[in-house]
Amino acid sequence: MSDPISDADIRTLAAFRRQLRGFLHFSEAAAAGEGLTPQQHQALLAIRAAEGRALSVGELADALMLRHHSASELATRLETLGLVRRSDDAGDGRRRVLAPTERAEALLLALSEAHREELRRIRPLLIGLLGDL
Repeated sequence: MSDPISDADIRTLAAFRRQLRGFLHFSEAAAAGEGLTPQQHQALLAIRAAEGRALSVGELADALMLRHHSASELATRLETLGLVRRSDDAGDGRRRVLAPTERAEALLLALSEAHREELRRIRPLLIGLLGDL
């Protein structure tokens, strides 16, 4: 059984949620500064994070918690922007996969560096808030 929720817990949860929202606001502004929507940035991260293997649209949908058709439309927009390539999967010719372009890689490096610095900046506060719970 867990401890009852105290007023201090409520204040800590509110502060933690505010910090998360602050980070999301930072992330949205950073993506916009590079000409991307937050969802496009998240999609590029998911595609790039696929550990050296290409990601299918269905896997992208799962990673972003989207419906398949929404992920497909997002992939099409990214392809139109020159940020992803679609190709046949070498292991399964029926399957199409997504891979980042060099332009996407450059954008992700810039955005990831900025995000890492912001997370490093707020890390002590987040750790403190989590410790308070």
